[in-house]
Amino acid sequence: MNVNVKKINSFLAENAIYVVLVLLVIGISLSNPDFLSLSTLTNILHQNSTKAIIALGAAFVLITGGVDLSAGRVVGLAAVISASMVQMSDYPQKFFPHLNELPVFVPILLAILAGLVVGLINGLVISKLHVPPFITTLGTMVIVLGVNSLYFDMPPNNSQPIGGLRSDFTKWGSGSFQIGSFSLPYLVLIAIAVAVICWVIFNKTRLGKNMYAIGGNVQAAHVSGINVSRNLLWIYGIAGALYGLAGMLEAAKSGGASSAYGNMYELDAIAACVVGGVSTTGGIGTVPGVMAGVLIFGVINYGLTFIGVGPYYQLIIKGLIIVAAVSIDIRKYLAKK
Repeated sequence: MNVNVKKINSFLAENAIYVVLVLLVIGISLSNPDFLSLSTLTNILHQNSTKAIIALGAAFVLITGGVDLSAGRVVGLAAVISASMVQMSDYPQKFFPHLNELPVFVPILLAILAGLVVGLINGLVISKLHVPPFITTLGTMVIVLGVNSLYFDMPPNNSQPIGGLRSDFTKWGSGSFQIGSFSLPYLVLIAIAVAVICWVIFNKTRLGKNMYAIGGNVQAAHVSGINVSRNLLWIYGIAGALYGLAGMLEAAKSGGASSAYGNMYELDAIAACVVGGVSTTGGIGTVPGVMAGVLIFGVINYGLTFIGVGPYYQLIIKGLIIVAAVSIDIRKYLAKK
């Protein structure tokens, strides 16, 4: 039997993320076969759907060679804004005591719009003022935290956790689509729909092609006639809108919100992207890879807890996977050079 070792090595290198995911599932299942149940899979998908949306937003930015540290705080801002406007009329601690009941799409759109505005500000500062993405988004991260804290502290709320959300809002985070005896959470369906739209943008639109070109070589993109500034504005705006959507869904899933929502979410998103094959140097990344990266961390968090592995060991395993993924990415980059 003639085995082509070179082809096997090449396959493993190109599909390492999926191999790791399969090995994780197999390893945990051998320890506890109940892990392979449909309910477990549904729970993992439900828990990680908003993280997938945030990671997809982060992927837009990373592929251009940038980074967005404001993502988590935008999630928190969107959660607080949307939750503050969909409380039940008879709830005793309403954020806006005299606000009439709004159609549910209004706070949803406002949350997405808030994220879009922050994203456009990031894109404007980066593309027009030429401030590095790390510094720009670090600044907006702090600003958004301040704005959210001021909003959350307004009387009569005075920094109290927001609760009592209406069922027509919370159903988007906790409701399910029933198919016979099987139920599929709305949140999972939304995440899949967002992933499909992002795949189309990445692969079938001019914006997607320009995004990869900018990440590959920004000077060459300029020379080839690509309007880098305008494309960066669009890309950061889309990323911000996705963070806003994820924030609204986080509030709907938990049935409440506070200004602490979204803390460090950007690091989880960036880690999922890097593990999923999005290059830290820009120009490389796929939607399936990002989704697989999110699933790997979802399986680690849920699966290792499922078999009784402590949270501190989980952090060590996650850290090792991140370092290994980045080292593989850098080796690929150096090999191409």
